[in-house]
Amino acid sequence: MNEIRIQLTKDGSHTLMSSLFDDSYHAHNGAMSESQHVYIDAGFNALNTHFKQVNILELGFGSGMNAILTLQSALASTGKIGRPIYYTSIEAYPLPIEIVSQLNYKHQLSTELAHLFDVLHRAPWDCDVEIIPGFTLHKTHGKLQDFQTSKHDFNLIYYDAFAPSKQAELWTQDNFDKIILLMEKTGMLVSYCANGQFKRNLKAAGFTVKAYPGALGRREMTRAWKE
Repeated sequence: MNEIRIQLTKDGSHTLMSSLFDDSYHAHNGAMSESQHVYIDAGFNALNTHFKQVNILELGFGSGMNAILTLQSALASTGKIGRPIYYTSIEAYPLPIEIVSQLNYKHQLSTELAHLFDVLHRAPWDCDVEIIPGFTLHKTHGKLQDFQTSKHDFNLIYYDAFAPSKQAELWTQDNFDKIILLMEKTGMLVSYCANGQFKRNLKAAGFTVKAYPGALGRREMTRAWKE
């Protein structure tokens, strides 16, 4: 049984604690701040501009934090999606809607984004759903090890699994051997994790790996590219 508890982090946003993995979904120093730094500022906003469409593969839909912040960033300049976004997220343990309804993220978002946060979570699983024009979500209920797709053009990977010490099977080289085959050249992977073995496994799978300043007191995070 996976008991989920809500906790407040230092930036005022919620994180979740999983009893199954004895780990939190986000950083205790700031859930929303960490996701913004790692997946948006160092990932989505830094993606090579030559890609005409942003094809995201996320490991761990979780609280929906990365998805809603991606939408927020995409809408920031004009209020409309520029480059089309196809957002695929793999989640083995979807959150009950009664837990989602208690998260305080909507209080830190605009009225439109607060509504879209609910739309993301209520979207059906295992099918394409157009959340707004230019943003298509495909939530996959399952595990990375079982993930099958006809898409081989992902250009941005949000690798947001529980820590290697808690969910070791998701940080082995065979996962990155699989992921790199699904990616376009010059596509990027970003993760909060800077574990040495993780980076060695990425390199062994063929990624070019570079450290990047971490969020909220973490010395480093990881960015990697398919050359």
